[in-house]
Amino acid sequence: MIISVILAHPDKYSFNHAISATVVKTLNQNGHKVNFHDLYEEGFDPVPQAEEIPKHSPLPAELEKHCSEISAANGIIVIHPNWWGQPPAILKGWVDRVIRPGVAYEFLEGDKGEGTPIGLLKAESALVFNTSNTETERENSIFGDPLEKTWRNCIFGLCGVNNFYRKMFNIIVTSSEEHRTLWLEEVRQTVSGYFPKE
Repeated sequence: MIISVILAHPDKYSFNHAISATVVKTLNQNGHKVNFHDLYEEGFDPVPQAEEIPKHSPLPAELEKHCSEISAANGIIVIHPNWWGQPPAILKGWVDRVIRPGVAYEFLEGDKGEGTPIGLLKAESALVFNTSNTETERENSIFGDPLEKTWRNCIFGLCGVNNFYRKMFNIIVTSSEEHRTLWLEEVRQTVSGYFPKE
């Protein structure tokens, strides 16, 4: 299978990077082809330009590569911290530029964009791994877990990927080495559960 892995964290020593390394290693061991992108390391430009917004616009080569990969992916894994209940701006910009009409979703003929789109992504499953410094109960009761709604409903569900799983690891700032080791093992098992050996 072809799996797209997207990482969005600026600190290469972060637990997000440890998660991504575990994800990529597990996928490789299981015999999958991995298209990995560290958005900060690559300097991905998150700002859409007006001329690229129309569906059939010619795209810069870098953006075209991201669109081609996400279209071909049999699975998608996204790793990022919870910042103000949202993904980092660079990842939001990646969604804005890559999860685009004609690539990830489509409207019926004659629909000007006011209707319900049809999902185009062929990925069978999507996983999102998050980190946070907020307790789970507070995240749910006070904030309503906006990341769950965004990824499950607004992005992957809309684009046709209904087999979705998200895991939040918290609290990172006070976590021990033992906790992190156990969490990385959970990541490994989760990835193997969704994308087993070929």
